[in-house]
Amino acid sequence: MRSITKTFPGVKALDDVTLTVREGEIHAICGENGAGKSTLMKVLSGVYPVGQYDGEVHYAGHRAAFHDISESEAEGVIIIHQELALVPLLSIAENLFLGNEVQKNGVVNWPETYRRTESLLQKVGLKDAPTTLVDKLGVGKQQLVEIAKALAKDVRLLILDEPTAALSEADSQALLDLMLELKAQGVTQIIISHKLNEVRRVADTVTVIRDGQTVSSFGVSDGITEDRIVRDMVGRSLENRYPPRERRIGELLMEIEDWTVHHSEQADRRVIHGVDLNVRAGEVIGIAGLMGAGRTELAMSVFGQSWGQGISGQVRMRGTAADTSTVGRAIAAGLAYVTEDRKSLGLVLDEEIRRNVTLTNLPKVAKGPVLNHNEETRVSEGYRGSLNIRTPSVFQKVVNLSGGNQQKVVLAKWLFAEPEVLILDEPTRGIDVGAKFEIYGLINDLAAAGKGVVMISSELPELLGMCDRIYVMNEGAFVGELSAAEASQERIMSLIVTE
Repeated sequence: MRSITKTFPGVKALDDVTLTVREGEIHAICGENGAGKSTLMKVLSGVYPVGQYDGEVHYAGHRAAFHDISESEAEGVIIIHQELALVPLLSIAENLFLGNEVQKNGVVNWPETYRRTESLLQKVGLKDAPTTLVDKLGVGKQQLVEIAKALAKDVRLLILDEPTAALSEADSQALLDLMLELKAQGVTQIIISHKLNEVRRVADTVTVIRDGQTVSSFGVSDGITEDRIVRDMVGRSLENRYPPRERRIGELLMEIEDWTVHHSEQADRRVIHGVDLNVRAGEVIGIAGLMGAGRTELAMSVFGQSWGQGISGQVRMRGTAADTSTVGRAIAAGLAYVTEDRKSLGLVLDEEIRRNVTLTNLPKVAKGPVLNHNEETRVSEGYRGSLNIRTPSVFQKVVNLSGGNQQKVVLAKWLFAEPEVLILDEPTRGIDVGAKFEIYGLINDLAAAGKGVVMISSELPELLGMCDRIYVMNEGAFVGELSAAEASQERIMSLIVTE
């Protein structure tokens, strides 16, 4: 890719970017959210057709002028987006050959479709039947279906955009192993990732993009460190990935006692088993556990009983029983919940930033029943500055922001509710190290202001670097509680597997 420049209204997303990928290698692209990584790959794969950008794309020895995805796929260029493009209510086999059906005279040959599906699933290590509906699969398996779908189209260049962002540690490792297998079979791959340990494990070459421009490109075998990649990504060195905090822990803010929750669809199935939890003013507590341990279910059930049924137990705020039976009452009691699924549950994507920011506290930007649009703009502009939300204007639709900036909008929305206790569910999932550092700083600021923070994270180093205490959760129950001094990755994992 030579001198690629791509402009959107009000912003230059790519500015004279050059990228060289060699056949048979795994090439990693790193950069902060909004740096232009995904935009560059959309140019390469024909999502943004020729004519909508400046510069040239050369592929397999010739000038490529892709007008749409079908043209790039015909040449073996397949992109797997961060939001998976599968049809949930169709089977694996139907998804694999959608638009690429095995047919004769307009009639689908189902026996051959199933035979080819089984062969492709075997290649990616998926044991589910071809007739299994996609919505019955976990995210990790859906990611494998996407790769099998690419293999069905005779892929030569596979582009993976944040492929492990929503995966557990085990699923992530399985996917990285598969990438190395595909490399051995001659498939060239480009991976966009913020997880630098994964980049160093699978990539042959790394290209760093910052603010829409190529900053550096180097071979991983050159002994490049994660610190060097970080420095190139953010334009400065992050000596400490977790900003220091002076701990001043005060009075008891919130207590949860004997909290029990049954499954939202299966009333006889208990998911949360008599959990006790407390958080003090100025304290950051963590909840560690494997995928499916019940961490999100616990948080959502406490916050307005947003998930589950047959809920029992008590929530107390500053020693007084609190009614958290609806979201409105939970907010009034002083709780806020930043969901792990910002796109579906955290944001109104097709609305402007200012509309999203003020949603949780509309009376504060209204006079009686009438919204004050000037006040709404003033408030959201304040958060744009204080949280460093990178956008030309608060009138920008949230759908046009990068993942890290979308996450900052979600945080701004809940900060505007002025909570006493903020529950953060995977607050840094899918965002870069620079944006993570900013969010860590925000968490420290909240603690310094006397707020309580409950942090759910699948990244153990994050919990160890940020939390004063860590609860360890397994199969719907707390199996341990560790202070910052006694916590370690080994200790947490041993509690999960032995208790």
